Amino acid sequence: MAVIGAGFTGAACAYHWAKQGAGTMVILEMNDPASAASGSNEGLVVMGRYFAMVKGTVRKHLDLARSDLTPAQRDKLASQFAAAYAKSAYKNADLIEETIAREGYDCDYARNGWIQVVDEEDQAALEESVHLGQAAGFDDWGTIQPDDALKLAGIRLDNPAGFSQGAAHFHPAKWVWSLLKTALEQPFVSLFTRTQVIRVQDAGDHYLVHTTRGPIKARFVINATESFTGLLHKQYRDLIDPVQTQAAFAEGGSPNMAPDIGYSCKRGFFGRMAHPPGALFGSDGTHLSYREAGRNQPSRFITKFLIGELHRYFGRSSLRVTHEWSSTAGFTTDEFPVVGLLDDNRQYIIGGMCGSGTAVSFNAARHVVQKILDLDGPDDYPTQYFAPTRLLAPAEHPWPEIEGET
Repeated sequence: MAVIGAGFTGAACAYHWAKQGAGTMVILEMNDPASAASGSNEGLVVMGRYFAMVKGTVRKHLDLARSDLTPAQRDKLASQFAAAYAKSAYKNADLIEETIAREGYDCDYARNGWIQVVDEEDQAALEESVHLGQAAGFDDWGTIQPDDALKLAGIRLDNPAGFSQGAAHFHPAKWVWSLLKTALEQPFVSLFTRTQVIRVQDAGDHYLVHTTRGPIKARFVINATESFTGLLHKQYRDLIDPVQTQAAFAEGGSPNMAPDIGYSCKRGFFGRMAHPPGALFGSDGTHLSYREAGRNQPSRFITKFLIGELHRYFGRSSLRVTHEWSSTAGFTTDEFPVVGLLDDNRQYIIGGMCGSGTAVSFNAARHVVQKILDLDGPDDYPTQYFAPTRLLAPAEHPWPEIEGET
């Protein structure tokens, strides 16, 4: 077994594989574990892109992919996609919490929620998004009033905000390193860093994974490559785009800002860190060419703008910026992840998580390992919703039946 990538997904695959004691696994990482987007994010363990958000992005794509359906049918199908995603994401968040507690991982985990600032002109859309989620049976996404937000988190709001009460916060790189440490305690799991995969060749009963350090023979391959997928698999160019996000860390910051809670608005995201003490903030969402995956080119203008936003919501404070960076997340064209077979053989992919890797990666890795080992277990990522053929070959994809129709 070969896993390409040692971020959220690759580390999770190694963890689940090690727990099964199933056979040899090699993890191949072009840099260091958690050196890309998995170690360069705000550390928000989201319950998922909430139901209404997923429905909206998928609905736009279905106008092109399923033009054979009526608008009402496409709307219903988009709701089914959103429900499948939310169900798996809720479970993913719970699995992460259970694993941290069981393994005793020290990764600064706390489950205190996520506040999304909503401007006055978007209040009706917020109410509709909460209604849609609750009507579908997903009640994590709700609202929080300005007075309650101030008491809970120290954030000053003019309007009700969106609130995911089940969202958590952790140190993302520590989570990845913890998973790998557990996996590498098993003699049949190996990690090779500074080892770039150049090509994956299907040789019939096995794959030849060609790397900068020579070829590796593997019966199964899992691509945990996210925004780098287009570099390795040309069929995914323009289907999984690298999208640049950036962040900065500053010492100091408002003492009113509660730690270990996620904050976001249209213009950025924020967080208060306890170790080391300071403020984390970031933004942006620039689509790049597949050749620019992993680009580290933060904008000083955006950093300064976000400091203004911090002052707006938490009051003026002294800040000393010590770090700035950017990374790329993998965004599919319908902003819905792909989990399943990349080919018609034994090569898998988990990707296109649209900046919400903590909502997908751990449970999806469990799912793929379960499939490879032919283990009984829940099907949290049904083929008709998550299979890559949804993007690669829409006409051949086994789309789900529309519920309520015969």
